[in-house]
Parts: sequence; C-alpha cells; structure tokens
Amino acid sequence: MSAPGGIEVVPVDPSGDGFVAWHRVYETSARHELGDLATPWQLEELRATMRDSGTRAWSGAWSAVVDGDTVGAGWMRTPLLDNLQLAEIDVHVLPSHRRRGIGRALLARLEDETRPRGRRVLTGLASWSYDAGPAGSGASGPEFAGATGFDLALTEVQRELLLPVDDSVLADLAATAAPAHAAYTLRSWSGPVPEDLLRGWAEITSTLVTEAPTGDLEVEQEAASVESVREHEALVERQGRTKYNTVALSAEGEVVAYSDLATTVHEPGRAYQWGTLVHRGHRGHRLGLAVKVANLRLLQRERPDVTRLTTYNAEVNAHMIGVNEALGFRPVARLGDFQKKLG
Repeated sequence: MSAPGGIEVVPVDPSGDGFVAWHRVYETSARHELGDLATPWQLEELRATMRDSGTRAWSGAWSAVVDGDTVGAGWMRTPLLDNLQLAEIDVHVLPSHRRRGIGRALLARLEDETRPRGRRVLTGLASWSYDAGPAGSGASGPEFAGATGFDLALTEVQRELLLPVDDSVLADLAATAAPAHAAYTLRSWSGPVPEDLLRGWAEITSTLVTEAPTGDLEVEQEAASVESVREHEALVERQGRTKYNTVALSAEGEVVAYSDLATTVHEPGRAYQWGTLVHRGHRGHRLGLAVKVANLRLLQRERPDVTRLTTYNAEVNAHMIGVNEALGFRPVARLGDFQKKLG
C-alpha cells in the first residue's frame, strides 16, 4: 500500500529479515524519549508474540518504507476472547523522519485494518518525561495522539526501585502488615501456576483490567479461562521471560490477592512488576503490601542479579502508590493511555 509522499506501508513477516528493521525503528523511537528509562519489548519477545497463533489475541506489524528504508513501525493487537470492540495500536517513526506524514500513514493503515475485524475503539500508549506533567504537554507522543483524534484517557506514572532492598526493610514491612491478615496464607512460586491454584488465578487476574483504575478507557473484564492461563504461560516461555508470583489465600483456600513480576533473558538485571490486585471483598487487610513484599523477597532470593524493578500506577491509584512508596519506588517518567472511537 502506497501513501502520499512516496511512503509505502507494508505488512511485516515476523520470521523475515524485515522484522529486524521494523524492531530497530520501534526501539529507536521508544528510547529517543526516555533513554535507559524506556521499556520497549525486545526483538525476540515481539517475534514470539507476532508468531503466536493462540486463542487469546492476534498481533500484526507493518513497516513504513521510504526509498527502500524502513523508517516507521506500526503494531496492532486485537483480543479474541473479550473486548472484541478493541484494537491496541502502536505507531513509531525514526526521530530523523518525523513530521513528514509517516506516522499518519501508518495510523491510517492500522485504522483500515481494524474495520474488517469489527473494532471500533483504538487504544495506544505513549511515554514522556516525568517533568512534562500529567498531560505531557510538548512531548511527541501526546502531541501526535492529540493531532490524530486520540484523547488522553488515563495517566500513569512509571516508577523504579533499585535492588536489592535490604531484607530487614522488607521484614519490617511484612511485620507491620501481618496482624491485619492473620486469617490469610501467603504462597509464592516462580514459573507456571500450580494446578491447585489455577482456577483461582484465572479468575482474579481476569479482573485486573477493570478493577485497576481505567479512567475514560472503554474496556471490559477479560475472559477467565484456565486454558488461557496455560496458553499465556507457554507464550511467556517462548518470549524468554520468567514469572515470579505470590497469592494470598483465604481460610477457605480461595485466591483473594496476587502480585506477579517478570524477568527476561533479553534484559539482564531488570525486572518488571506486572499486576497486583486484592479482591474487593478482602480489602482492608493490607494484603496488597503483603503479597508485594513476599514477591519481592522471592525475586531477590532467586535472582540476586536483578538490580532494578519497573512498575506503573495510575496517578489516581493512591493506595497502590502508597504501597510502592513504602517499598522505595521513585517516579521516573509518565505513561499515557490514549483512546479513539471510530465512526
């Protein structure tokens, strides 16, 4: 497909050489804004994602090519079990080629691809420096989003924690929380979910997308499926990632809270906080702090080589921000969730 100005937008085969060029543009663009604070997916992580033929989601990639050179990278993911109105998109252009219509050409192609798939709501993420404020005034990502019809639906803060945290600090935090959750049991492990926890894990993790603050995002709860959990675990393994997990169990053995982290072989020394959630009916027992502390202790025992942990929280999520600040996280950047509804 050719666009104005000699821009050609073409699909990218994740198994081909063009995928390396595509990822180079994506990563260069992402790091241009934040440098070492940026959190782009690594090449083989995205290759595994694009090759995935499971039931949970479909992903595709497109390159913008000018005079034979890949200068733009577009990416789309569509959930297949839930949120069937939604398409998650990402648009990146080499800094040296911006303001030439390349981003708009990529976005137009992505929008064309969403329509036959029945998607009417587009979401996208953009990062910017912390000092630019909650709206990201003047930053390239928010400016492009606003100029192309996207609204800022939710602002998150990226925080980082330098590891290791002294275990005496973690022990003190655990001790302060323990009296509030004496009726609960904590259980931690690395890798796939144990079979006896699988159903409970599927049910509580499927609610994260709606139980966490969503701002103006139009999203629905994910489908709870043990098959989906196992499918995702297989993808995580192909991506070169390892999960570290902690749950809180009620006296009846129900999974009522969880926290999970991930590391990747492609980024030595770095870990990412994924989800943390406490079931509505079990809040007020300091379980959020308890599972996060236990999970961090697990990570530090098994991976002493990890020296930094990255997490994101909605700016309005005062409770989880308080938990993270107690652990020592500091704000380093911002992330915007943008949304556009197609006519």
